[in-house]
This record gives sequence, structure tokens and C-alpha cells, in this order.
Amino acid sequence: MKVILAAMALLASGAALAEGPAVSQDPMGMTGQLVFLGGFLVIFYFLLWRPQSKRQKEHKNLMGSLAAGDEVITAGGMLGKVIKVTDEYVVIEVAANIQFPVQKVAVTAVLPKGTIKEVKA
Repeated sequence: MKVILAAMALLASGAALAEGPAVSQDPMGMTGQLVFLGGFLVIFYFLLWRPQSKRQKEHKNLMGSLAAGDEVITAGGMLGKVIKVTDEYVVIEVAANIQFPVQKVAVTAVLPKGTIKEVKA
């Protein structure tokens, strides 16, 4: 019984909403709404999408330009010298005879030559 009453209440309120007011209560109009929506899209483009795609492009170029002898820092904060580069991985030497493989995507920056000597000194 409760289900039937609830369904009737929904139908009655839906019918009342479907009729709506006779006069439009929209102060901005359709053009104003489109301009407002377009403004939001422009803001999102310049504040979110464009900077993110720019960072992705820079990181992709960084991964492609890695070479043996580069001094790099990883996402985990490890500082080392690139010994070997493959398609997916780089081998980094962090100390004398201590090497480990790291995914290329984990490399966040290539440092200027001599940075490791400055840090260790």
C-alpha cells in the first residue's frame, strides 16, 4: 500500500512539474547561458588542460633524451648517474658500484653536470 501511495505522489508531482509556468523565468536567456558555459570551458582549458599537456610533453621529451652519463633525480628523490638506457628502464649508479634499474617515467629531472660531486662534498 505504501508503495502505491509513493508512486502516486511521484506521478502527481511529476505532472505538476511537467506543466511548468506559462512565462519563462530565465533572466539570462539561452545566449547568456552559452556564454557562461563557454567562459567556464575557456577557464578550464587555460588553468587545467593546457598546463597538464605541456608538462606531459616536457616529460616525454626528457625521457626520450636520457643518455648514459646524465645526472638525474628520480621521483623517489634518488640522485644518480645514468649508466645504461633501454626502452623502458635506465640503470642508475647512486654510489661506487651500487647500481639499480629504474623505470624511465620515474626520472623527474636531468641535473647539470657536477651536481653529484657538489652534493657529496
